[in-house]
Amino acid sequence: MESSPRILGKTAAVASLVMLVLIPTQIIVFSLHQPPTAAKLWFDLFAKNWLLGLIEMDLLYLIDNALVALVYLGLYELLKEKHRALMQIALLLGFIGIAAYYSSNPAFELWEAQRKYMAATSPLEQQNWLIIAESLILQWRGTAFNSYYILNGICLILISYALLKSELPRKIGIIGLVSGILMSIPSTAGMLGLVFSILSLIPWLIFLALLLKPLGRMR
Repeated sequence: MESSPRILGKTAAVASLVMLVLIPTQIIVFSLHQPPTAAKLWFDLFAKNWLLGLIEMDLLYLIDNALVALVYLGLYELLKEKHRALMQIALLLGFIGIAAYYSSNPAFELWEAQRKYMAATSPLEQQNWLIIAESLILQWRGTAFNSYYILNGICLILISYALLKSELPRKIGIIGLVSGILMSIPSTAGMLGLVFSILSLIPWLIFLALLLKPLGRMR
């Protein structure tokens, strides 16, 4: 029977590998199909292609964040012997951030609102559903979403510091640190935030790739 650290390590490595596929896929989708900017346009998209609508509402990032949680657990197991307190703080902040992200994302609520809109029997009822949808979209990039960005940026910075103090190659910690710093600026913070959020994905993907071997070899 495999040990718990080995199982956690393998699971985290698989999660990293899946993210190496999902994140570029999300980038490609966004580059080909810009997200709508108004509730009615979202409703039109869901009516035309509900799956694309969910993906544009960050469906793949909902999956990504569950995988990120598994990677955090694997890294905690990998680094806890020498940096237990630091990793506990990092894990707590990371998990709070992930929970905040899930609470901020209204993908399925917006899809349901679109179906209610289509089933409405009067213009007034349709207008009410449009107002609800606009509220959901506004909430999407609100406090919870920004908290997710900042907390996970701090989490990654702390993990990267622990990696720099470990026996693993320093380049893993350095690349993680760069990604964490870039990630600490929410994508909602104007052009700067948008640029930082896009740039953070490059070192993040490299970071995940570099973690495959140490996580997969855990005992």
